Amino acid sequence: MGMLTIRNLEDSTKERLRVRAAMNGHSMEEEVRVILRQAVSGVTGPELWKLSRELFGGANAVELEQPDRQSERSIPDFSSKAFGE
Repeated sequence: MGMLTIRNLEDSTKERLRVRAAMNGHSMEEEVRVILRQAVSGVTGPELWKLSRELFGGANAVELEQPDRQSERSIPDFSSKAFGE
């Protein structure tokens, strides 16, 4: 396992981190690990679904008009001659 030292951390940031860790029942060290994991891991399917419901559900819901799917679209031509080769 790697070790990381963070220098010049503002006192107010450290205090907010301490409070956040306590609210989540973690040590400050574990809270930093959680934050870093989330920051570099990307959003998973279930997390994305939950986030989209929070952002666009309920009072924030938006009704979108469904596009017309009756007309057929032509099939794209990916052959060499389509690209002038």
